[in-house]
Amino acid sequence: MTSLIHRQLHTTPPTVACAFGMYVRDSEGNTYLDASGGAAVSSLGHGHPDVLAAMQAQLKTTAYAHSGFFTTEVAEELGARLAGDAPGDLDHVYLVSGGSEAMETAMKLARQYFVERGEPSRQVFIARRQSFHGNTLGALALGGNEARRRVFEPLLMDVARVAPCYEYRHRPAGQDLHAYTGSLVAELETKINEIGAENIIGFCAETVAGATLGAAPPTPGYFKAVRALCDRYGILMIQDEVMCGMGRTGTLYAFEQDDVVPDIVALGKGLGAGYQPIGAVLVRSHIIDCLRAGSGAFQHGHTYIGHAVAAAAALAVQKIIKRDGLLGAVTVHGATFRRMLRTAFGSHPHVGDIRGRGMMLGLELVQDRDSKRPFDPDLRLHAAIKEQAMRCGLMVYPMGGTADGRRGDHILLAPPFIATEADLGEVVSRLQDALARALSSIRPA
Repeated sequence: MTSLIHRQLHTTPPTVACAFGMYVRDSEGNTYLDASGGAAVSSLGHGHPDVLAAMQAQLKTTAYAHSGFFTTEVAEELGARLAGDAPGDLDHVYLVSGGSEAMETAMKLARQYFVERGEPSRQVFIARRQSFHGNTLGALALGGNEARRRVFEPLLMDVARVAPCYEYRHRPAGQDLHAYTGSLVAELETKINEIGAENIIGFCAETVAGATLGAAPPTPGYFKAVRALCDRYGILMIQDEVMCGMGRTGTLYAFEQDDVVPDIVALGKGLGAGYQPIGAVLVRSHIIDCLRAGSGAFQHGHTYIGHAVAAAAALAVQKIIKRDGLLGAVTVHGATFRRMLRTAFGSHPHVGDIRGRGMMLGLELVQDRDSKRPFDPDLRLHAAIKEQAMRCGLMVYPMGGTADGRRGDHILLAPPFIATEADLGEVVSRLQDALARALSSIRPA
């Protein structure tokens, strides 16, 4: 029996006894190879001594100081580092306690910016179908994950929707990549004109779509064209990098590879690598300058924002990534990992696509490769994969509803940046076993 409300109410998950490097061990002595970083969080693995030392040192001075009264040196240093490493004039940082909170903050900041500019009619966000931006009501409304939204739909604000950048399923046969990208941009411009630019706050998208689409990357030129549209119509470009940011794709900010600078960026997960709950919002100077010249305050706040120990952990994580050259490791090992996955699953009859960037990769599963027909959602293949992977001593991040919100399954892989080639080979081997077992378990004997 448990007093905790777990995600599944009929079962209690295994109890963690310890975690070290790429491994997690439960109280029964079972050891699991962490190939997903939990939920793309543990970028440095578990128990990194330098992060633990930084947290301990901070605890000896100040564990908590309310941001309404004080700032702290460590939070100031983290903010300066994030802004200094960001391209363009993303010079301002707001620290929060996680990704959903970061997205809520981004939305409220964007709205207040236009109110203070004297444009209160702007109250609409545009986002993409099959996106995920968090589980609080505002972030859930912005996101397009149908399964997570369904129960709470009556409570959610209206958000305008356009198609995701989902080449595997949405690019018609015979259409070249440039034309497909152009069609997405044209759809967005049509939506802007339909609503009226004067009513729109901003367009929000994940740079590399995460949990809902399984590491679907943008097509070449997509975000540059989106940036140009946002500039043309005077709306904000809000980039969700909660899952794909902080080095996960091989650059600190994933959008760097798309040669754009968003107006607002949300960070989470890998920012603190799981050592403390933390998220952040990066903001371009013109937005903060507007608020500073107007009300002089951002009408927002939470009790734990800028938490000193969380900031110490995140700062240590960022220092280690730079010191140990882990962005380069992500690029090199990510390419190796993709090759391994293609060798193992490239001809698999039920793996339709292998995609992603860096160490954020996804496998989309299909009943039939030629037609791309998904498995019957009632089979819950993604759940069977998770169960069988755990039995094989492997942690992966499978999800359902990939194709259209109900049908389709994928496996998201996001190993720690410290993974060796041998570690990645072991991930692939165990995943082969887990997938074979899962497919057998959903078929009649």
